[in-house]
Amino acid sequence: MNAAGGGGRVSRSDENDAAVLRWLLEGDPSISWQVLADLVGASQDEIDAERAQVGVQGWGARLLAAQSDDGRWADALYSPKWTSTTYTLLLLHWLGLPRGHPQAIAGCRQVWDGARFFDGGLTLAKSIREPETCITGMLILLASSFGLGDDRLDPAVRWLCDQQLADGGWNCESIRSGSRHGSFNTSISALEALLEYQQSGGGLLVSGSLDRGRAFFLDHQLYRSQRTGEVVNAAFTRFPFPPQWHFDVLRGLEHFRATGATADPRLGDAVDVIRARRRADGTWPVHRAHPGRTWFRMEPPGPSRWATLRALRVLAWWQGRAPS
Repeated sequence: MNAAGGGGRVSRSDENDAAVLRWLLEGDPSISWQVLADLVGASQDEIDAERAQVGVQGWGARLLAAQSDDGRWADALYSPKWTSTTYTLLLLHWLGLPRGHPQAIAGCRQVWDGARFFDGGLTLAKSIREPETCITGMLILLASSFGLGDDRLDPAVRWLCDQQLADGGWNCESIRSGSRHGSFNTSISALEALLEYQQSGGGLLVSGSLDRGRAFFLDHQLYRSQRTGEVVNAAFTRFPFPPQWHFDVLRGLEHFRATGATADPRLGDAVDVIRARRRADGTWPVHRAHPGRTWFRMEPPGPSRWATLRALRVLAWWQGRAPS
């Protein structure tokens, strides 16, 4: 597909591109509102009206209907994956359930009140008896995304920033085993959490941690070994939805896009991975989901609206933000 220049929108002059956009807009409200916002350039009133449907029809409504009266899902806070309260809330965040939704707030309250608190760090895992970096990041992201007010939020953000390693990344194993090298999985969770906190109006200055975290990924060309240049994990080149706690190149590029950053040439190789996955009809395929029980299958094998939406807006950003 052809992306427009400075506006970052996808051109609708090509018949195939227009057909793909129509197909995307015919999907679930969680898809269509993001298409209106990121690919079509619709008015804010149109975007808000479509986004409001996420909680009342389609996938979002099905997830909300599965919530128990106490605010939890699957009677669990963190496990089983992927139907627990934490991961259901993460999915609702990715679907775009509007900020302040009362059921999301109730779920956030459950996980925050159910977590153990260690001088800022949090854990929900029953088998982990110390603060856990990934879980702390998830809870920061959820509270920031849905607007949960909690006095522990800023201390958790300070703790997460303090866990950043010398190479700019984060690693859950740094507390448990003393690892000093950033983990791609942990680092993307931390970056997403801090960005959501910043964009939601958080009071702490986190821009330095965000800059160092993005530098970690740039030093690795997003997904390669800094030492050998080899792909760290072949799974990074596939991008199922939802990503859960896993890193992949599309998720990484989405973070850079969300910041409005210039298209750094060190990301070019990862962008080529996205381009190479495009099908002849202009769509991207469904990638096999991460193993685990889910509430329902969102997409059957074949063309994926999720992958197509996500890839198109990353490519639009890439072209629109590339240095002249």
